[in-house]
Amino acid sequence: MQKIRYRLVYNRKKQLNRQGTALVQVEAKLNQRNIYLTTNIYLRPEHWDRQTAQVVNHPQATELNAMLFEYIIHLQGIELGLWKRGIQPTLALLRDAIKRKAPATITFTDFARQTIEHSDRSESTKENLLSTVKAMEMFRKGTDFADLTYTYLRDFEAWMREQGKNVNTIGKHLRQLRTLVNEAINCGYMSADAYPFRKFSIKKRKTEHRFLTPDELKRLESVQLADERHRHVLDAFLFCCYTGLRYSDFCGLKSNHVVRINRSKWLCLRMQKTELEIKLPLELLFDGRAAEVIDRYPSIESLAAIPCNCETNRLLAEVGRLAGVRKRFTYHTSRHTCATLLVHQGVPITTVQRILGHTSVKTTQIYSEVMGDTIVRDLKGARKRFRA
Repeated sequence: MQKIRYRLVYNRKKQLNRQGTALVQVEAKLNQRNIYLTTNIYLRPEHWDRQTAQVVNHPQATELNAMLFEYIIHLQGIELGLWKRGIQPTLALLRDAIKRKAPATITFTDFARQTIEHSDRSESTKENLLSTVKAMEMFRKGTDFADLTYTYLRDFEAWMREQGKNVNTIGKHLRQLRTLVNEAINCGYMSADAYPFRKFSIKKRKTEHRFLTPDELKRLESVQLADERHRHVLDAFLFCCYTGLRYSDFCGLKSNHVVRINRSKWLCLRMQKTELEIKLPLELLFDGRAAEVIDRYPSIESLAAIPCNCETNRLLAEVGRLAGVRKRFTYHTSRHTCATLLVHQGVPITTVQRILGHTSVKTTQIYSEVMGDTIVRDLKGARKRFRA
C-alpha cells in the first residue's frame, strides 16, 4: 500500500513578504505527485534551519516546532482514518478533509450533522435530515461508517417499526439515510464497495392524497371567524387551495412575485423544491379568488407571515371543526385540493402539471383518479361525442 510522505518546506516561492517573513508549509507526496498545505506559520529566514527542518533562534521556537509536529500528526491521523474505513488515501481526499476542518476520527452521525448544517439545503430539508440522524442516535449511539451494513439497515428498520412508525415514515428515514451515505462516499469517508443499500429494498405504501370537495371548500369560505389568527391562517390556506402553492413557497412570497401581464395579476416565482419557475394567472384560477385574498391584506408579505407548519395545522384543525368539515386535513391538503378540483373542472392534466410545478406529468396524473364523479363526467362526455 502507498503511504503519503510528509515534510516541512520553508519559503517555497523564494520570496519574502513585506514583513520580511515567509510561510512554512507541509509537502504531502504520493505517487510522484505532491500538494502543499499551509501551517499559517510565517518566519524570518534566520529562524529556519533547512537541514533539520525546524524553527531555530526564535523566542517561541519550542512552541512553534511542537505546533508543526502536531499538524503533521493530524494529517497522518486523517490518512489513518481513511485506511481504517477501507479507503485508499489520496491527496485530493486529504486536501478536502483539511478544507472542511474534519477531525482525524469522526463518527458517521457527526459527519452527517456537520454535512447537513453546512449544506445549502433549505431549512425544512435540513430539519428532515437531522430528524433521521436523531433517530439513528436513539437506535444506536455513535454509529460509525463501518457500522453501516445491510444488517444495520434491517435492524434500524425493525427498530423504527417497534417504535410505532408507519411504513412511509420508515421509508422517509431510510431514503434520507441513503442520501447521507452517498454524501459520505462522495466525500471519501466510505468506500463505494461498502454501499449498504445495494441489495436493500426500501418499502413504500401508496400515499392517500387527501383533498377537500367543492362543498367542503365552500364551508371554509363561508365560515365566520372572530379570532384574527384563525382568519389569517384560513385565508392563507384558501389562497393555496386556489394556487396550489406549497407551504414553503407561500411563506416566501414577496411583492415582486405579483406582476401585471396584459393588465391582469399573475403570480410568478421559482419553486424552492424543484427550482421550476411557475406563472399563475390569478384572475383566471377559481374566478380570481386568490387575488381577492391578497386584496384583504396590506401586502402579500403580511399575508404570507403565518406560523410554523405545526402551529398552522393546529389552527386549521380548529377552523375545520368550526366550519363543520369533519375530514382531517393539513395545510398541504390545499395543494391536493387545487389539483383535484382543476382536474374535476376539466383542465388538461399537462396544464395542471405546469400550475403545480411538477417535473413529471406522472406525478400529476394521480389527481385524475381521486374523484369518482370526474370519471363519470368524462365518460358521459365521451358517450355524447360518440353518439354525435
